[in-house]
Amino acid sequence: MTGEVVRARPDTSFKELVRMLTAHRISGLPVVDDDDKVMGVVSQTDLTRRQAGRGREGSVPRRMLRTLKRLADARSTAAPALTAGELMTSPAVTVHPEQRVVDAARTMERRHIDRLPVVDEEDRLIGITTRRDLLRVFLRTDEDIRADVAVAVSARATATQAPAAHRIDGLHIDVRDGMVTMAGSPGPEVDTRAVIRAAWRVDGVVGVVNRLTAARESDRSAQGGIPRLS
Repeated sequence: MTGEVVRARPDTSFKELVRMLTAHRISGLPVVDDDDKVMGVVSQTDLTRRQAGRGREGSVPRRMLRTLKRLADARSTAAPALTAGELMTSPAVTVHPEQRVVDAARTMERRHIDRLPVVDEEDRLIGITTRRDLLRVFLRTDEDIRADVAVAVSARATATQAPAAHRIDGLHIDVRDGMVTMAGSPGPEVDTRAVIRAAWRVDGVVGVVNRLTAARESDRSAQGGIPRLS
């Protein structure tokens, strides 16, 4: 998420909303009350929904900005001016900081929105995340992804494994361009389906290739039953 959030109050005027959107080059912003609790979201679409015409000249963003500026100039001499509280979409769709990136992306896609205010347990605004922010997850290095996958799949180890080792015997993890390949023979006590699911849940993973095979009991006896992750 982005911690520095451009925000409006319910009484923020139409003209001030236009100024904030254009000055910060953003397409929407949250509306908060005196306790910073999110009340709704105002977007360019909210500002132009009732008045904007469908001009054919220029690109869509430029047409929208021209429309907003024209409406703001007209509103400056009209009374009374619309406010953020009247224009916002409410209630706002929000997320909590511990929610997974993939869940936030699905929420955006399902609700057809481009941004999600991030709120704490009392619904106070602490940040905002956009589609662009979510895409940054896939710029993580393969080394970082592999380290997180190793931790995630180790946490899925069954109770029969040595808890202090935090390793899974015979499991090999390779990551290239976000694609995780899991190979080896982790043994019958390991739930391979849970391991694969754990790898999928790591941020930055774009795919998981399952090349796991059943371990032979003789091989495990020769290893002395000591779990390790390679």
